[in-house]
Amino acid sequence: MTDQSQSPASQVPLFEARGLSKSYGHVEALINVDFEVRKNEVVGLLGDNGAGKSTLIKMLSGVVQPDKGQFFRNGTEVDISSRQKSEAAGIQTIYQDIALVRSMSIMRNIFAGREPVNKLGFLKMAEMRETAMGILDEYVRIAGINSPDILVEQLSGGQAQAVAIARAVHFKRDVLLLDEPTSALSVRETEKVLNIVRDLAESGVSCVFVTHNLYHAFRVCDRFAILAHGQNVQSTLKSDTSLNELTDIIMKH
Repeated sequence: MTDQSQSPASQVPLFEARGLSKSYGHVEALINVDFEVRKNEVVGLLGDNGAGKSTLIKMLSGVVQPDKGQFFRNGTEVDISSRQKSEAAGIQTIYQDIALVRSMSIMRNIFAGREPVNKLGFLKMAEMRETAMGILDEYVRIAGINSPDILVEQLSGGQAQAVAIARAVHFKRDVLLLDEPTSALSVRETEKVLNIVRDLAESGVSCVFVTHNLYHAFRVCDRFAILAHGQNVQSTLKSDTSLNELTDIIMKH
């Protein structure tokens, strides 16, 4: 039986998916899955390989369309049938490969596709540089990132993750989907990224933390949503469970 830890009735989720189903031929990737993210919350999306985590993240990102199901933001139904519509709903996905252009500077990556121009169509370079530095100072705060002109290819994995997160937050994405954000990072960089995720939640940006590393999830998450074989298994608050219990649930399914 599915065990759900409910939020207070008066608390409308910031973002909610109801009854998501998706089949590929005879393979059922998701079966009537419900998922929600509340304000100021880090949700750990957990499950073994084949649980349906990737399909769910792609749906929330607007990349994959469900066969059936609905999406809601602050209780109002929204259309996220494309990546642009997902971003318009306040969602940004940061994948493991980060999706930054390595040959471009931090500044150009932050403003890619959103560059401010003057009346003659020239880029407002000084404004972009000043804004980018402010973003780095406010959201990143990682040693070694002291200029918006640094090329992304010169950054470590943790530094690049931080820049991608800062870009998303600056452009008013208030739900970040973090797909295995620590899988390729060193211990030190992992610690920095985990700290950034916690800081984001406390500042009003909710996060969905997708990971196979239960230790990392337990460090930063407020609640855990567990999938198995494309179905909801359990949703539980961190205060109501333990690392061993989470491990047992995933192992049993």
